Amino acid sequence: MKHTLSVTVAAVFSLATSLPAAASPFFFSTGNPDGSMASATRPGSGGVSEIESADDFVLTRGTTITSATFTGIIPFGSSVSDIGNVVVEIYRVFPKDSNVGRTSGPPVFSTPQVPTRVNSPSDVAFDSRDSVGGTLSVSTSVLGIFAAINSVQPGGIHPKPNQTTGGDGAVIGQEVLLSVTFTDPFSLPADHYFFVPQVELSGGDFLWLSAAKPIVAPGTPFPPGSPDLQSWTRDEFLDPDWLRIGTDIVGGTPAPTFNAAFSITGTIPEPATLLMLGTSMMGLGLLRRPKA
Repeated sequence: MKHTLSVTVAAVFSLATSLPAAASPFFFSTGNPDGSMASATRPGSGGVSEIESADDFVLTRGTTITSATFTGIIPFGSSVSDIGNVVVEIYRVFPKDSNVGRTSGPPVFSTPQVPTRVNSPSDVAFDSRDSVGGTLSVSTSVLGIFAAINSVQPGGIHPKPNQTTGGDGAVIGQEVLLSVTFTDPFSLPADHYFFVPQVELSGGDFLWLSAAKPIVAPGTPFPPGSPDLQSWTRDEFLDPDWLRIGTDIVGGTPAPTFNAAFSITGTIPEPATLLMLGTSMMGLGLLRRPKA
């Protein structure tokens, strides 16, 4: 009986590990650029300060993110060949991954420098990928000429009480779609996240374009009961705090709110293999039960 049982166990594990992992596709999009806002977002390098702009998405189940797109403008006179490192960061929602006490450190960083951190990205990234490190690959497409009626550019991000500048005004440039493939995919548990792309551009700044809020077709809706949060931004001088692009920087009564133009694609693994393994092991338990 011992020999028969060991052979059966081996057969069960062999079957379970040889089954292909079942998965269903995942896709989320905020839709097309709407021309309302363009916000700077770039990695810090070569004496250039870092700027991050963020917009949110929700996963209701553990998901593997394999690719993404985002759309922005680059200045006339620049080309896609001037694009250097491309970074994609994933943040969770404050207060996760954050120092909520803020009672130590230099005085300027010991208390929040912004009107609120509610629904902002966290202090630090949950995970990140970049083209220089080889964890993502990127392709670019120039779509034409595009204008936005307002912008947040370098120098336009300030701590409170001077955060409300109205924005840096209208911009026009070449519309560029960046398509990234994560050669090292993100494996994310169910949660509410912020998507933060950054583009290094020699001779200018990449400005991430806004999308309609609320989301309209061809964008995809948020899961029922999950709020669609607005876009946030910060530079390395405001770090670890974030400002709401619409409510804090543009301001007004009522203040506008923005999404940003991006999409993410991936798969949702199904626990089919584990289910079969568990069922098989239950059968083994019955097999080993002594006779009455």
